[in-house]
Amino acid sequence: MISFWEKDTFTHYNLIVIGSGIVGLTTAIEYKEKHPNNRVLIVEKGTLPSGASTKNAGFACFGSLTEICDDLESMPKEEVISIVEKRFKGLKNLRNKLGDNALDFQQLGGYELITEEQTHYVNRMEEINEMLYPIFNDNVFSDRSEDIDTFGFNKEKVQKLLFNKYEGQIHTGKMMSALLKIVRQLDIEIITGTEIEEFYDLGDRVVCSSYNNRKKIDFYADKCCICVNAFTQQLLPQLEVIPGRGQVLITHPISNLPFKGTFHMDRGYYYFRNYGDRILIGGGRHLDYKGETTTELKTTKPIIENLISILNETILPDIPYKVDMKWAGIMAFGDKKMPIIKLLSDRIAIGVRMGGMGVAIGSQVGNELAQIISALEYQD
Repeated sequence: MISFWEKDTFTHYNLIVIGSGIVGLTTAIEYKEKHPNNRVLIVEKGTLPSGASTKNAGFACFGSLTEICDDLESMPKEEVISIVEKRFKGLKNLRNKLGDNALDFQQLGGYELITEEQTHYVNRMEEINEMLYPIFNDNVFSDRSEDIDTFGFNKEKVQKLLFNKYEGQIHTGKMMSALLKIVRQLDIEIITGTEIEEFYDLGDRVVCSSYNNRKKIDFYADKCCICVNAFTQQLLPQLEVIPGRGQVLITHPISNLPFKGTFHMDRGYYYFRNYGDRILIGGGRHLDYKGETTTELKTTKPIIENLISILNETILPDIPYKVDMKWAGIMAFGDKKMPIIKLLSDRIAIGVRMGGMGVAIGSQVGNELAQIISALEYQD
């Protein structure tokens, strides 16, 4: 039950954005900046964003060499180039919008550890550099195998080490805090702990319904943007958007940690980085695709043990450490890596399926989604 005052004040908007991750916040910000007099509401089902925006590894990356090669096996070359460009533009958008200090952005470079079984990928480095040259006006990948010893990696496990100077790392929490600061400055309203379970285009407006404590509350808007990524199937089961859990752990500080930067392994399925003198490592979803196709936020013993094994055997073979924390985030994948950005009706648009690259591509998706929904202003 709601009062007249609540109904009159808190249930009617020009735009409702469902989801408060990177895409949702960016969409609301870009729209509000174009239409400062319009009322905008963001609705988030969790206390904090529920997917991966505050639970990822903080990689400012766009794809490792082996991942791009792997994508070329199942995607047209033009599509692979397009998605790398979207990721690169998204990172530029994020940095321009928030500033490097607010992001704690550090361009320490990115590396990829190549095993003996993967050395054939190195033979394609010149081809991939040529393919990506129009985006960067530079060769992206180079051989830095001389750093294997410097970084202390197990040389029996790591045969080659590739380098990408354009990659960096961010502080995920600071990024989201900076986006929320802009949201508040623009007088965008946000409601957390409220899940939208139904939405309809009524022709002259959109209704979004929540059933908190079995009590229905309807929110109305001229337009609506759905930015729920990993949780898309709960609202739109017909879309090809599959959740994928990413498990992560971070160590206590390690004295004299011998490397800094972001690191990839095995087509992007494993990733690790330094955070100060700590190591953050995540991945292993491919070890149990079925089990990790879930929206359940928890870690599992087999995958955490696998990450620890990689730390022990490959990354830190001679350095003692202790695990400080472990957690999980939920990403979204599909039969294609290109995000879904489109109108569902005359008043409802969607931006989902970040393909595990939400930090990079999320702000670009938000920009494009805001442009789509702004083009419907004639309906106001």
